[in-house]
Amino acid sequence: MKYLPVNPALFVNNRKRFVKEMLPATIAVFVSNDETPSNGDALYTFKQNSDLFWLSGIEQEDSMVILFPDCPDPKYREVLVLVRPNELKEKWDGRRLRAEEATAISGIKTVIWLDSLDALLQGWIHLADGIYLDSNENDRKASLVRTRDYRFIDEMKQQYPLHQFHRAAKIMKELRGIKTKEEVVVLQQAVDITEATFRRLLQFIKPGVMEYEIEAEIWHSFLSQRATRPAYNSIIASGDRARTLHYVSNNQECLDGELLLMDFGAEYGGYCADLTRTIPVNGKFTKRQKQVYNACLHLHNYAKSILKPGISVVDYTEKVGEEATDQFIKLGLLSKADVKNEDRENRAYRKYLYHGISHHLGIDVHDLGTRTGPLKAGMLLTIEPGIYIEEEQTGIRIENNVWLTRNGSTDLMKNIPITAEEIETLMKKR
Repeated sequence: MKYLPVNPALFVNNRKRFVKEMLPATIAVFVSNDETPSNGDALYTFKQNSDLFWLSGIEQEDSMVILFPDCPDPKYREVLVLVRPNELKEKWDGRRLRAEEATAISGIKTVIWLDSLDALLQGWIHLADGIYLDSNENDRKASLVRTRDYRFIDEMKQQYPLHQFHRAAKIMKELRGIKTKEEVVVLQQAVDITEATFRRLLQFIKPGVMEYEIEAEIWHSFLSQRATRPAYNSIIASGDRARTLHYVSNNQECLDGELLLMDFGAEYGGYCADLTRTIPVNGKFTKRQKQVYNACLHLHNYAKSILKPGISVVDYTEKVGEEATDQFIKLGLLSKADVKNEDRENRAYRKYLYHGISHHLGIDVHDLGTRTGPLKAGMLLTIEPGIYIEEEQTGIRIENNVWLTRNGSTDLMKNIPITAEEIETLMKKR
């Protein structure tokens, strides 16, 4: 790993939180993701199963976490399973974790090798009445690929048909939605790396630069600060391309007079930052660009003011939509007649703001958390209203990451330049 060691207390605490929710006489088994083939004999870069990482901090393939709080032998109440280091394989693919190294990362004292697991696991399961197995219950899941966790479910049900099976993901959705202070410390490091990168870009960007050159600067800045990688494919969209929400081609020239929408974030310590800023390519907003930008910033600040524990995402989105309607009338994008005659199932403002305002953030960029019920203290969400005007070939989005607290919220990106004046001043110093 490129990043500095994460405090293992983070993962120790996460396991305690999960075990507290388990039924008596049950065992939970989590498996790592597949190594996924690309072409020929190549593999895609390995990315760990998010739940297994949340429990252990282990990023290595062929790993497992087993939790059995009622095991008669205390030694086996939490177990980390790793592939046994192999000298020949290490010559080709690099060093694998030793037991003491894995314990230092995860805080799990009992480490066993994968090739000795079967006999032990069978005995533990025979002592249990129920088995928690993991699956991907992210509401945004769209892949039809049958991944390792689903194949493992099939294997376990076939081998132990008389046991009761339980959904680990249901517990995980609740727990991972609430970020602990230890998690926010790591998240803040990802944010700080992202901030330094944005400030660097303000000195780099000028008319004639290519979108992919900006993306290259992001990679360079992230890796030089110990980030693992970008948390997602960076969106570097100049001009009308900014209206494409997931534009990642990043292959066009940034022209004088255009706005540039940049949506990027660092992954550090397994946690993701998610920033969006829209800046003038030449360093100076036009009067109209600034007018629309300030309207978007107004929506951003309004959303932040009402995003507090107790509000539901549905009510929050509705309130921001009402505020957006007022702003769009002021901008001349909507008339009062447009609003009066709107379809309540497809509000008039949706012509210019056609995505959600916030999503949960954490180990995954679109992290687990409620999308219907009341928000709770400890949840961490993005705030990212946008204004997209086809007639003006303009797209503006402004995004920060906010941690909800009992008294309101904490903006982890409060130090990142956000006003038009701040951006212009910093770009003038190029």
